[in-house]
Formats: sequence, C-alpha cells, structure tokens
Amino acid sequence: MSFKTELKPNNKQETLFAKHAGVARHAYNWGLATCFQALEKGEKLPTAIDLHKKLVAEVKSIYSWYYEVSKSAPQQALRNLSTAFKNWWVHKHTKRPRFKKKGHHDSFYLEGSIKISGNRFKLPRIGWINVHENLPLITPKNVTISRHADRWFISFRYELDKPNTPKIQGRIGVDIGINSLATCSDGTVIENRKAYRKNKRKLARLQRNLARKQKGSKNRKKAQVKLARQHKKVVQIRKDTIHKLTSWLAKNQSEIVIENLNVSGMLKNHRLANAVEDCGFFEFRRQLEYKTEWYGSKLIIADRFYPSSQLCSNCQNKQKMQLSKRVYECENRS
Repeated sequence: MSFKTELKPNNKQETLFAKHAGVARHAYNWGLATCFQALEKGEKLPTAIDLHKKLVAEVKSIYSWYYEVSKSAPQQALRNLSTAFKNWWVHKHTKRPRFKKKGHHDSFYLEGSIKISGNRFKLPRIGWINVHENLPLITPKNVTISRHADRWFISFRYELDKPNTPKIQGRIGVDIGINSLATCSDGTVIENRKAYRKNKRKLARLQRNLARKQKGSKNRKKAQVKLARQHKKVVQIRKDTIHKLTSWLAKNQSEIVIENLNVSGMLKNHRLANAVEDCGFFEFRRQLEYKTEWYGSKLIIADRFYPSSQLCSNCQNKQKMQLSKRVYECENRS
C-alpha cells in the first residue's frame, strides 16, 4: 500500500528539498545527454550502474554541491532514466525520454535511516520534519519527496494485509461516460464533477496574468504559484471523485465489469478531448485494478467491440439502437 501526505518544512528544510531536487534533475539530464551521445555513436546504451560510476568520476569532482545532498537522490534519478529507456524501447508504451525542467514535477528519492514518530519524519540530511496528520506505525525503507505548486509531499510504500470486505451484491456493470461519470447496472448514477470545465475560465485568467509578467521577476513567480495551485485543485477534485467511486465499487461488489475503452482514440477527437481528459478514464481503470485485489473482488474487462447496448438482457435479441436513445426497448416484448 502507498501513503502520501503533505509536509510542513521550515525555510532551511525547503532549501534542502530544492537542492536535492536540483541535483536529481541535473543527474537525470546529464545521464540522458550521455545516453543520446552513445546512441549517436552507435555504442551500447549505458546502464544505471555505468552512468553512476561515470557520474562519480567525472561530474562530482566538478560540482561540489553534489556532496551537500544525499547520494541516493542522483542514484535513483539514473535508475529512473534507465526505466524510461526500457519503457520507450522494450515496452513501447511511452515516448522518448525528455530533459527535465526546473519547477516541473520536482522530486527526489531518499533511503537510509528513516524514522517515524507520531506526526513527524526523520529523514537523512534533512532531520525531523512535521506533517499534517498522524502516520502509520511503520519504518519505511525509502521515501519519495515531490513538489506540487509551492507545497512539498512525501510518499512511501508499506505492506498491508488485504482487507476483504463483505459484498453487497454479486456482479455489477459500470458504464463510464462524460455527462455522468458512471452509470451502474443496478441504476446507480455517479455525477461527473467536471473539475476542469468548472475551473477553465479561472485557469485561463491566471494564465493570461502570468503571460503579462516580466520573465525573471518576483511577480511572475507569484503568478506561477497561483496557476499551479489552481491546477493542483482541479487534479485533487478529479482524484477525490475517482477514489471514492472505485473504493465503493471494490469494497461492495464481488465482480465489476467495465468496458475496454480506446482512450487514446477518443482523445484524437478534438471536440471531446478536454471532456474525456476531465473524466480520468485511465485513472479510473488503474485504481480499480489494484483496489479489487485489495478488497477481494474481481475486475472483468469487456471487449470494446462487444455489442452490449444492442443486446436484450433477457432474451439476448440483437437490434440496432440509435445513439439518441437511452433506454433499450426489445422488439420481442409483447
């Protein structure tokens, strides 16, 4: 199970966080440039271990600020780079790795002497730091610290017994859509909160305000933080809705049937792309996959070409149904 919460760092700790994130970003970009050079020369792609040995020999001696942070931050950055190349070449489900930018998805990895006491963490090179809630009574081996807008978050994983819950009913079909986020076969309808659509005008206003600020000025940094906070709010609303829906389904239903949607194909329709992204279809399926394992339920993925909306649930009679119709009326019914 994974756990994520917001940190309450002081000014000194925020500076250390920024240094760790900067070193991790520098190591990643240096490793990426080194890999591209090797590919251009027709050489074998270096592994994460090869890159780290070269980093220690050639880079650390030049940039002394590498020694001001934990060594695990650049090491994990190079491991992430190796994983990015595998996803691009072997699994072929991601794009070519790109260079990281300062202020975009800043994060770093820590391992070593990590302790938890009440609502406090003890981190290597950082010291004791407070959080906003009580923490589980465990000792994580490693943590990841990330920044969203102007706030820092910590996340880690730990083992947890699977909490099998009593189920209300056997099987339920879930049809996810745009107007209603989910329509269940038992008649339950979950409304779509449409977080992006409701905040679209405010985001546009904040974006225009940012564009008017002079680059490098303090007012521009303030405008960037405001825009990032609003984007974070949209993401949190969407995740909160999906988490509540998927948890309710996995806890209370023995079998959950969803359709294998072609999300990438739906995003190519520019009239529907924003609405589809606002629903979080991929995140909905991802959460269901691991939550059904947690709570002892089963997830069934229906083929996208199966004509479920053209079949009668009683006699399996097949007939064409227009998109404008919402209720199936079987021809065989008297």
